[in-house]
Amino acid sequence: MEETILHVVRALSKRYKSRNLCLFGGVALNCVANARILRDTDYHAVWVPPCASDSGAPLGSALWHHHQTLGKPRSYRLTHAFHGHGYGEAEIAGVFRQAGVAHERLPKPELIQQVARDLAAGKIVGWFQGRSEVGPRAVGHRSILADPRNAEMKDRLNSRVKQRAWFRPFAPAILEERAAEFFEIDQLDPFMTMAPKVRPAKAPLIPAAVHFDGTARLQTVGRSTNPLLHAVIEEFAGLTGVPVVLNTSFNLHEPIVESPADAVSCYLRTQMDVLVIGNFYRAREGRPTQARRRDEEQSPATYDIASVK
Repeated sequence: MEETILHVVRALSKRYKSRNLCLFGGVALNCVANARILRDTDYHAVWVPPCASDSGAPLGSALWHHHQTLGKPRSYRLTHAFHGHGYGEAEIAGVFRQAGVAHERLPKPELIQQVARDLAAGKIVGWFQGRSEVGPRAVGHRSILADPRNAEMKDRLNSRVKQRAWFRPFAPAILEERAAEFFEIDQLDPFMTMAPKVRPAKAPLIPAAVHFDGTARLQTVGRSTNPLLHAVIEEFAGLTGVPVVLNTSFNLHEPIVESPADAVSCYLRTQMDVLVIGNFYRAREGRPTQARRRDEEQSPATYDIASVK
C-alpha cells in the first residue's frame, strides 16, 4: 500500500506545482505511509484532518458547499480536534458520587504538578479534559498517559489496561517546540497522523514509544491548542529531562470514552492508577504526604508489576 500511495503522490507532484499535500479518507490515517510521503517525495508538507475517514465526509461536504457553491472566503483553520461534547463540574462530581468513588478537586497548578509526579513515578493516568476529540484518535482530551522512559511500560499498559496485541504501538506526545529534537520531522502533527523515524540518539530515552522499525506515531502538543496537556508534559520534562509522555486512547475493548460516566466505568474495570476528569483527581492509593513525596522524588521509580495494587 505504501508503494502504491507513493506512486500516486509522485504522479500528482508532476501535475501540480504546490508542494503542500492534503490527504483524506480512511487510508490517510496510515501514519507510516504519510511519513514516507514527507521522506521519499518532494512534498514539503502533508496535512491530514483528525476525522479523515468516513466520519469527516459530512464536514467535507459542508465545506465544499460553503466555499465552492456559495463562494464564501476561507477564514477558519482546523488547529485542534476538540469539537465534541464537554461536561460541567457539577455533572462530573455527580458521576463520582453516584459511582461511590472517592475523589478530590485540585487547583489547576497543583493538578498539573501532581499528574506529572504520578507519571514520573511510573503510574498510569486516565486523562479526561474538556471537549472530546473528533475522529478516531485520542489526542489529549480522552487519553491514557504513561511514562515512555521505561521499556516495560508498553507491556504494563497492555496487561493492566488496554489488553491489545503486543505489536501495536503507543504514541509519544511531545512538546511541539521540541519535536524536531526527538523525531526526523519538520512539521507539526497535532492529530497523530505521522510515524517518522525517532532520532537514534533520543530513542533510548523513550523506549516504550519506539516501534520495532525505529519509528513512532507522533503527536505534537501545542501550548495554545492543548494547554493542559502541554503543561503536564512541560512539568514532566522538568522532573525527568524528557519532554514526552506516552499517549493512548482512553478505552478498553470499546470506543473511546465520551462522558465522565464512561471514564469512571473504564477506570473501575481496569488497573489504571490515577483518574483525572477536569479538576477532579482520584488515585487508588491516595496522594502521598509531602514528606513521602520528597522521599519518592529522591528515589528512582520502580516498575515491579507484581507489587502494584
